[in-house]
Amino acid sequence: MGNLEKTDRQSVHLLENELQARIDQIFNHLERLEILASKEPPNRRQNAKLRVDQLKYDVQHLRTALQNFQHRRYAREAQDREREELMSRTFTTNDADTSIPIDETLQLNSNLHNAHRGMDDLLGSGSSILNGLRDQRSTLKGTHKKMLDVANMLGLSNTVMRLIERRATQDKFIMIGGMLLTCVFMFLVIRYLG
Repeated sequence: MGNLEKTDRQSVHLLENELQARIDQIFNHLERLEILASKEPPNRRQNAKLRVDQLKYDVQHLRTALQNFQHRRYAREAQDREREELMSRTFTTNDADTSIPIDETLQLNSNLHNAHRGMDDLLGSGSSILNGLRDQRSTLKGTHKKMLDVANMLGLSNTVMRLIERRATQDKFIMIGGMLLTCVFMFLVIRYLG
């Protein structure tokens, strides 16, 4: 890893690839070694597994160190590229961009005022509609109460009307009976007195 830091830019890729290949090869050997360690006699198996695990940890540490180095190198190369782009860029004056768009700002401001005024009008009309609905509610409540009173009165009137109709029918029978009785009385008076 120390040689990797001191290597020039052209050969660093080759050295990184070689280190990655060696780490992968060591990891493959460690997997085979782990299989062999599991075949050891029981008294030596624990010690062998511990050594294999330690080697795996060390190889993983090397792999992480290589990845960190690559990440730092990529970041450094990106910074160098960006620096070169900035250094090679030619700067010119920005003639068209120095004007201040006052007309657009004034138009935006007037549009905002119009929107604000429109929202005020909308809130005012909503408030008046709400007051109108409250008034209608109280009117409808009064009308409902009057309708209930009329309905109660009609219920009483229906009873009175039925009584009147019954009385009219009874009066009709009494009148017909009285007329018949009067006719019989007049017939008897004319026949016997006349």
